[in-house]
Amino acid sequence: MRIGIAGCGGIGLGLAALLAAAGHEPWLWAPRGGQALAAAQGRLLSNGVIEGDWPLRQAADAAALCDGAEWLVVAVPANGHRAVVDALLPALRRGQRVLVSSMASLSALYLHEAALARGLDVPVIGLASTVLTARRIWPGRVRVLTRRGRLGLSVLPGGAAADQALAECQALFGDVFERQPNALATVLANVNPISHGPLALFNWTRIERAESWPQYHYLTPHVAAVIERLDAERQALAAAFGLALPPLAAHFAGSFGTRSPALAGIAEELHAARGGPPGPTDVQTRFLHEDVPYGLVFNEALGRVAGVAMPATATVIEAASLVCGTDFRGGNDLLIPLGLAGSTVGALLKRLG
Repeated sequence: MRIGIAGCGGIGLGLAALLAAAGHEPWLWAPRGGQALAAAQGRLLSNGVIEGDWPLRQAADAAALCDGAEWLVVAVPANGHRAVVDALLPALRRGQRVLVSSMASLSALYLHEAALARGLDVPVIGLASTVLTARRIWPGRVRVLTRRGRLGLSVLPGGAAADQALAECQALFGDVFERQPNALATVLANVNPISHGPLALFNWTRIERAESWPQYHYLTPHVAAVIERLDAERQALAAAFGLALPPLAAHFAGSFGTRSPALAGIAEELHAARGGPPGPTDVQTRFLHEDVPYGLVFNEALGRVAGVAMPATATVIEAASLVCGTDFRGGNDLLIPLGLAGSTVGALLKRLG
């Protein structure tokens, strides 16, 4: 099967390796420019959980990526979802499926509704997190660190087409998916924003000094307590939309096989077992520049729709904006086109099917 992947970072390369190892034909497109893979010399190399060496097929642009592809995967940071979706839309055709890995700020709904406006009822699959964790070592070379054991998934639109898309997704990436009620459940199941924001803020001097620091070792009990406050607000937000989310501990148990019931113990387990991964060393880290505007700011906007107070979430947004010198509340380019302002719980749920 020919599969087009938008994104050449760790996740995009890792997914290409996974698919190539299974005998598929992944094509990669670098939305920020073709030079991203120029040094790869036509080879895709992977080590770690997935080992192998395959031809690296590169599409020149979004139209070339879509041409002949049965599946398309959006594997760029959340702050690139709208631009990539807008580039793919003119070239989408009937019969294609689109996987958003992982979804943030209801980007799958944005894609689905924009495709409908063009007369295309294209199934859009949103993942709560990524199928795997990986780091790009060099253009065309990736180290795959883990493959997740369980992963939440939703499909737009619902019905028989959704059932078929889920079955195909399992055939491509493994029987690891749990069907979720709707795309909002998938968005809120992503724990990166609530965990990454406080972790980066409370280790900011390490990031600014570009120190080497194992992130789970520095997810100390008091940092864990702040994350659990954000999680309580996330749970309350989900409940306001009639959704029940598994607790934070269940996410880590499903992804990494941890056993501790509280986050501080989970962090100790993961550090003892893995010794990492290393925390960010760049002040432009996605832990803040992606997860705050496209995670926490989005959650705050949903809170206004549902009338749920989110003081801890607001505090982390303001602290992140202050330390980065950035207006993160103004940094989400999906909020306005999604039309959340002035929406209601019932109206949004109706759009989600």
